[in-house]
Amino acid sequence: MQAICNYCSKNEALNLLMIEIGQLRVSTLYLFREQTYQGRCIVALNEHETEFFHLSQDKQDAYMRDVAQVAAAIEKAFKPDKINYGAFGDTMPHVHFHIVPKYKDGYTWGKMFEMNPSANLLLTEEQYGALIDQIKSHL
Repeated sequence: MQAICNYCSKNEALNLLMIEIGQLRVSTLYLFREQTYQGRCIVALNEHETEFFHLSQDKQDAYMRDVAQVAAAIEKAFKPDKINYGAFGDTMPHVHFHIVPKYKDGYTWGKMFEMNPSANLLLTEEQYGALIDQIKSHL
């Protein structure tokens, strides 16, 4: 039995994990609620595909432009020392990239980012709004 795709259904499970920021060329940008990595976002393809290579060349190009646009906005907004990218999909098979700002002397610097950090840093709605405003101002 096929699992329900949170990205396609935009269900409550998705809303518990992330906040929709807006639409890009071929994807939707979300702010990850868990903010151990300040500015962490998800860029999820708007249509349901399970593998990046299944996309047409034009769709691949447009999607990677979306990813690059978000990474550039995060760099301008938060000044991370490095941005990590993650595209896994084992448990949620839908094309999506994690855009994860990393900071020297910060959590897991020099290692792969943690999908679900033990720090579990959640913010107030006002704080999420401020992060979203910062990102949007640089998109």
